[in-house]
Amino acid sequence: MAQQNTYLNETVELLKAQWPENRAVNIVCHGHSVPAGYFATPVVDTFHAYPHLLHRILKDRFPFAVVNVIVTAIGGESSPDGAARFQDDVLCHRPDVVTIDYSLNDRGVGLEKAEECWRDMIEKALAKEIKILLLTPSADATQRRDASEEERLPLQQQAAQVRRLAQEYDVGLVDSLTVFEKYRDEGALADLMSWSNHPNDQGHALIARELSRWFGYF
Repeated sequence: MAQQNTYLNETVELLKAQWPENRAVNIVCHGHSVPAGYFATPVVDTFHAYPHLLHRILKDRFPFAVVNVIVTAIGGESSPDGAARFQDDVLCHRPDVVTIDYSLNDRGVGLEKAEECWRDMIEKALAKEIKILLLTPSADATQRRDASEEERLPLQQQAAQVRRLAQEYDVGLVDSLTVFEKYRDEGALADLMSWSNHPNDQGHALIARELSRWFGYF
């Protein structure tokens, strides 16, 4: 698996550069309703969702950077549709970094189809020498403390598949589910949720923090 302290070194150097040596750095956040900013549906709270929070973190850390965080996520979508539009909606932005976050919804298409579609997106990005950060799912009601193993299993399986793909392709992994589980085990999962399957601002802040670690922000 890619090493957190070195994987995005080239991107970090671009973010450090000052005019006139700098250039625009594009980060594309692809996925479903969570990166799209849905809180309690149909409310879309763009400015408390993790793509915007990441943008703010990066601008605080790299004040000379021209950095664009572009959201191509669509609420309700799963990876087959995301893969189908990856060329036209994601690669068209010539991104330096792409994040992929589909696992909450991919339970509906199953592990085999999800793997096929994630591989398709990963390989298209790698062919363009784009850095990739794969996200395991944020938690939903099936991961509450009193849920049965049977309830928890489908999301756990999706997360395990994402971890395996990150290792196989040597790309970055943002393990959102593990972070949510740790918080749940020490407190209450409800603290992080705006709805049964969407994080609130605190949950999004946890994801943004984990993303920012790949850019040397600790």
